Amino acid sequence: MTASSPRHSVLVVEDDPSIRTLLTSALHAAGYSVAAAATGRDALSEMDRGGPDLIVLDVMLPDTDGFTVTRELRARGVYTPVLFLTARTDVEDRIIGLSSGGDDYVTKPFHVQEILLRVRAILRRSAGPRATPPAERPPLRYADLTLDEEAHEVQRAGRRVPLSPTEFRLLACLMAQPEKVLEKQQILQRVWHYDFAGDTRIVDTYIKNLRRKIDRSGQPLIHTVRGVGYCLRLPREEEPV
Repeated sequence: MTASSPRHSVLVVEDDPSIRTLLTSALHAAGYSVAAAATGRDALSEMDRGGPDLIVLDVMLPDTDGFTVTRELRARGVYTPVLFLTARTDVEDRIIGLSSGGDDYVTKPFHVQEILLRVRAILRRSAGPRATPPAERPPLRYADLTLDEEAHEVQRAGRRVPLSPTEFRLLACLMAQPEKVLEKQQILQRVWHYDFAGDTRIVDTYIKNLRRKIDRSGQPLIHTVRGVGYCLRLPREEEPV
């Protein structure tokens, strides 16, 4: 595997020397320009010196945690994609990480090939909108929900709903085919651009977070089809609201 041209830069933030060396070596071999940091403070200093195209960020750091580092970057107006490395497997922990501004996560222990695949997918989708801006198109509408791709804005019943870039892409995916059940693997391919069998738990996590924002101000529109995937539709009469 080789990095796309021009050469992308990756910052690896990991306090374990063996993991840090493994990741930096693998990323170098894949054609990326790599910098490394062992603490949250060092990571922020690296960002001040010149931002990379992507950050591989361990959640548990000796001086802070990766979620706090990401929130600090977002507060500074830095939206560099973040791939979390975490030993935490609870859904709530994943939601906290993704809500803090992360783009994806890999749980430890991991295979280095999975890291390379995720890095490639994140860089591809983050570069896409700049390289190929969407053609002018009318907003997507369903019930009282509106998604305007040109303005990058979502409204529910006339009230703006702030979404992260990934949440926006996920909702756009659902709204593009309302009332159709989308399999989790389909969603991974369309939203995360995974051309491999990625961990579908990230879809579950993002759907849960998206529901909190979209469905809290009206009747539920995002529905689970157990064993299959998700669907955007109005609730049926037999379903509890």
